[in-house]
Amino acid sequence: MLTILNKIPDNFLTTAAEELYKILPGPTLIHLKGRNEKPLFVSTLLHGNETTGLQALQKLLQNYGNKELPRSLSIFIGNVEAAKFSARRLENQPDYNRTWPGTEYVSSEETKMMQQIKEEMRQRNVFASIDIHNNTGLNPHYACVNKLENAFFHLARLFSRTIVYFTRPIGVQSQAFADLCPSTTVECGQVGQTTTVEHAYEFINAALHLSDIPSHPIAKQDVDVFHTIAIVKVPEQATFSFNGDDCQICFDRNLDHMNFKEIKPGTLIGKTHVDNPMHLEAWNNDAINVGDELFDYNNNEIRLKKEVMPAMLTLNEKVIRQDCLCYLMERYPVEFKESK
Repeated sequence: MLTILNKIPDNFLTTAAEELYKILPGPTLIHLKGRNEKPLFVSTLLHGNETTGLQALQKLLQNYGNKELPRSLSIFIGNVEAAKFSARRLENQPDYNRTWPGTEYVSSEETKMMQQIKEEMRQRNVFASIDIHNNTGLNPHYACVNKLENAFFHLARLFSRTIVYFTRPIGVQSQAFADLCPSTTVECGQVGQTTTVEHAYEFINAALHLSDIPSHPIAKQDVDVFHTIAIVKVPEQATFSFNGDDCQICFDRNLDHMNFKEIKPGTLIGKTHVDNPMHLEAWNNDAINVGDELFDYNNNEIRLKKEVMPAMLTLNEKVIRQDCLCYLMERYPVEFKESK
């Protein structure tokens, strides 16, 4: 499935994500030489409707033109087929950001491809890894890490002072590369916002100019760190809506306004059907459903039982079905120590 190139394909810099299938046969890894040989790895379009990473890379390469890059750059363009339809993934596809080494998915062409990419970058002595995403709800720009190590925080802080540490879901790109180099996932808000492409472009460009990534502790006052404690899902068999339609779970129509706000116990997030109620699932980091520990259902109202901070709450019903309703987080008391 994977195409590997050593130059920018013709028309790549001016082609929209929806049109990439015309110039790329599918998932494509592009290696570009720079002054420093250890490459920066950047992945984008792991979800076909998240286009900011592609636009930022196009802007970067247009700006450099024929000038030498300060560091070699390896670009992975992921789900070209889904991008054609502006879809996260197609119904017959796995999630391209759940199929990396460490995945729970069974072996497939996609899992083998991601393993091939990791081995290719291992051989090239990858410098750092950046995976660029958008989300569908109202969220600030933030970075994620999978290891509590100084270099990971310094790389993430280059993008945002808001950093999320997570260990699930597994099979994600940043986690797969975390044993090779400092890695981060960056969430650039919604597609089409005026600042998203510029912010991602500035981050990639800054990372390209790093001679190394600091290993000394980051200053506590420079970051806000949160930890994912649960992934909230709507049961597969449940009907739900945000518009008050008759269904088993009816959410507040402004639910995504709660993103990155510390929500107090007792906060109402929705209602369940009187005659046929359904409970939300909340999968913790040990893959145990702790939904009834987090949500109360008295009087057919869904209320929080403890203080949490949601992230990635979305009103997009298809995304909820393909991924999740949201992540629940708590502040994380990181002790920044000298690296060994």
